[in-house]
Amino acid sequence: MTQEEKAIAVFDSGVGGISVLRELVKLMPNENFIYYGDSAHAPYGTKSIEEVYQLSIHNIEKLAQQGIKAVVIACNTVTSVAIDDLRDKYRKMPIIGVEPALKPAVLHKKDGRVLVMATPITIHEHKFSKLMDTYQRMAEVIPLPCGGLADLVEAGKVEGEEVEDYLGNLLAPYVSPKLDAIVLGCTHYPFAKEAIAKVVGYDVEFFDGGVGTAKETERRLKESGLLNPSKEKGKVTMLNSLNDERMIELSYYLLEK
Repeated sequence: MTQEEKAIAVFDSGVGGISVLRELVKLMPNENFIYYGDSAHAPYGTKSIEEVYQLSIHNIEKLAQQGIKAVVIACNTVTSVAIDDLRDKYRKMPIIGVEPALKPAVLHKKDGRVLVMATPITIHEHKFSKLMDTYQRMAEVIPLPCGGLADLVEAGKVEGEEVEDYLGNLLAPYVSPKLDAIVLGCTHYPFAKEAIAKVVGYDVEFFDGGVGTAKETERRLKESGLLNPSKEKGKVTMLNSLNDERMIELSYYLLEK
């Protein structure tokens, strides 16, 4: 197998990063992908920075054994707290992260009201504070830590009474005055978008980092001469640290959702 034919590794604290994987497959259907969900240690958003970093190294080392050409960190928490150190450690391999799509959300409407839903660790990290400072003059940016939402998605609960009750309580203080945009700042959250829309209204625009991450991955691979020249449809392999067939089934289900 040539270097170009090797797989692109994608990992997250669980199944959430499959929302990014969907965009990657859509943009580069001829590429091979290996997805690793670390559901045994989910969620990352409530762990210490050192724990997140060590888990990320473990994940990359595990994926490297499969024969890979690049790593996409499909986790806002890992990107926020560890990507610079990971890039320093793995200098020979492109490492691409995902960030909250705050810029397009703010530019959506002048002086708009933008809610950023993210994990507690992402909200409180310096990287996000710096991003928020950049756009606060252009819109009302409201950060909202959403501890618990990723857990619901991990359990395969993306709609229904339990999810809607959780979101209703979480979002009630923010629906009036009306929101113009919501940034889904955790890769788990796009799977709950329909349930969120039921609470905040269907006229609110949603933004997430999946499309931007896919485009950046394609750009970085092209820059490194690593794009797969094959015209055949690529293969997607799902792995999960829980070693539970139900998690693999959920992973493929979410990929097609």
